[in-house]
Formats: sequence, structure tokens, C-alpha cells
Amino acid sequence: MEPLRPVRRTLLRDRAYASIRDAIVTGRIEPGAVVRDADLAERLGLSRAPVREAFSRLVDEGLLESKPQSYTRVTPVVAADVRDAAAVVGAMHELATRVAVPRLTGADVLAMRAANERFATAVSVGDVDGALAADDALHDVLVRVAANRAAAATITRHTPLVRRLERQRFGEGGSCRSAGLHEQLIDACAAGDVDDAVRVTAEIWRSLAELADDD
Repeated sequence: MEPLRPVRRTLLRDRAYASIRDAIVTGRIEPGAVVRDADLAERLGLSRAPVREAFSRLVDEGLLESKPQSYTRVTPVVAADVRDAAAVVGAMHELATRVAVPRLTGADVLAMRAANERFATAVSVGDVDGALAADDALHDVLVRVAANRAAAATITRHTPLVRRLERQRFGEGGSCRSAGLHEQLIDACAAGDVDDAVRVTAEIWRSLAELADDD
């Protein structure tokens, strides 16, 4: 496995969680890999306690599986789990979109357009990290403006399961039609058309759920 970046000694539990989660989602820690708290604590420059807490959270979120006194390992990418996660995340994005659209400012719409330009550029050159960061930035505008903490927390919790499959498909040379859907979403947001914005949001997340059907 590749080295992980050491963690500053602030909010250790959350930072350990984020570091390990991101390593799993990006594939730096591969599906099926056995992980040990002592090893990761050393690599992250932490004690074992925050790493153990991160393990517990990641087991709860479906990225790790554990058998007491035996092993903790990264879960495989399971199509049914991805479909379930995409359905939940999509529903939360639809809720955020419905609430946010009437509140959007011109600056918010410009931020979404800029994010989609970055997304399209990244996809065109095969930059998966850039594409997913831009995708997050675009949708995060709506989540931020909606200001629904429960929806935002649910999105944060379940999106990594979907992202793992997205990365896998991207690496296999899969196509991406989200940029066009993003344009439709942004146009609906700019026009203040709540129903159309929600419709396009639902289509975006259906297309992601369909990635699992290709397994």
C-alpha cells in the first residue's frame, strides 16, 4: 500500500477517519486489504485510539468489515450496496435541490457553472480526482444553500460507497455523460425552475446507480 499522509494532532478521530476513508475510496487501500490499527497509527503519526474509532465508524458506513479477534478489512465493491447508497444520496440531493433553488443567488449559479467547466475539462483528460472534486463542488452549492444538516450528513456518510464504483468505472475507461446533465441542472437553477431542477437531479443519481447494474 502507498504511504498515507501524517495527520496533525487536531481533531484526531475525525482526521484519522477522513484519511483512511479517502485512502479506501481512492483505492490506495484496496478492496479486501486487511488493515491493522497499529500499522495505520504509525503511518498516520497517531496513537491507536483514534484509528480504532475511525475503524468503528468505517465499519458502520460499510467501507470496512470486521470479525472480532480476527481481522478488519476493506469491503469489496458490492453492486447492491452501491445501488442502495445511490438511492439514499440521490433522495437527499433532490431534497436539497428543492429547498435551495428558490434561494440561489447569481453568484451561486456562477459557482456551479465554473465547477461544471472544471468537471468537463477533467473528464476530457482522464483526471478522475479533478472530475470528482468538481462534481462535489457543483452539488455542494445546492447542499450548502439548502442548509439541511441532516441531509448533508447523510450525503457525506453514503457518497463514498458510490464514489468507489465511479472511480473503478472511470479507470476502466467508462464514459461520463454527467456534464450535459449538469448543464441542464444549472439552467433549471438559473431559471428558478424547481421541478425541472429536481427532475434532472434525480436523473443524475439514477445514472450513477445504473453503474452498479453493469457489474
